[in-house]
Amino acid sequence: MVAKDWRTLDESDVRVRPGKGSRPRSKRRPKHIDAVIAMVTSVDRGRWTCAVDGDPERTVTAMRARELGRTPIVVGDSVSLVGDTSGNPDTLARIVRVADRSSVLRRTADDTDPYERVVVANAEQLLIVTALADPPPRTGFIDRCLVACYTGGLQPVLCLTKADLASPDEIIDRYADLDLPAIVTRRDAPVDELADRLTGHVTALVGHSGVGKSTLVNRLVPDAELLTGEVSAIGKGKHTSVTAIAMPLPQGGWAIDTPGIRSFGLAHVTADDIVSSFTEFAEVAEHCPPGCGHLGAPSDPDCALDTVVAEDVAPAGRLTSLRRLLASRAGLDVD
Repeated sequence: MVAKDWRTLDESDVRVRPGKGSRPRSKRRPKHIDAVIAMVTSVDRGRWTCAVDGDPERTVTAMRARELGRTPIVVGDSVSLVGDTSGNPDTLARIVRVADRSSVLRRTADDTDPYERVVVANAEQLLIVTALADPPPRTGFIDRCLVACYTGGLQPVLCLTKADLASPDEIIDRYADLDLPAIVTRRDAPVDELADRLTGHVTALVGHSGVGKSTLVNRLVPDAELLTGEVSAIGKGKHTSVTAIAMPLPQGGWAIDTPGIRSFGLAHVTADDIVSSFTEFAEVAEHCPPGCGHLGAPSDPDCALDTVVAEDVAPAGRLTSLRRLLASRAGLDVD
């Protein structure tokens, strides 16, 4: 090509590169119609392990797509994946959508913490694991877990461990009016009843450290290989689970083991949230005075919930159980 004499050039010979901002940005985003559905089974430093179509044999490692920003993604979430979903070593898919959650297990660090944390999504049941001895049962913790279930859309199930050390009768009687399913286990007996309750469902397990939660998971899921820490001499266990992880059950379903919890904050829960979960009291509660905590006299002398019991719509024990949960949420001594 022969170069032109610059003295003969005009504007038609000059090529001007358009500026970076001259091209309008499209607001259209890909629909990802070819995305595959998967369940998040674990989270580790910005990487999510997902079971494609809920199949534990088809696991994929994924990252969060840029368009999701800082959208929280937790164990149990149903997500849409694109990219390399083969699951082969050194491959990485992208999470482009997070489906609406059917339930959430959330808590705050304490009752003054304004930031709620979603621990598990889409679980059908919450197995509240409590030891009958070594360490002794903490009914306040059970109450708070029940509040989290009623307000988060989970079915609570009470699991009382170490029945070879103490009787479960007192704890079972305490929650009789809540129709709370209770399963009792002991170290020297099989866990068939518990396995039957969990099979075919997505169940989150929660409990204080040392109550035997990881031991139960190891018995339910032989390949779990979880550490089972020993209870210390002062009655406080070591934290053996450090992050939530979903594990497939042999006969179907998932068990989601959560980290040992020392406190269960309920700063995000209101008294009305709890009452709305008790259908026999929910409508009447609308006639309570503004700001009513529904605790009854002397705190709330004009609470309308007492009329439900007076008219034999619900037994007194049911209202007592409800108010115990309300008191626990408020940080009061329920005993």
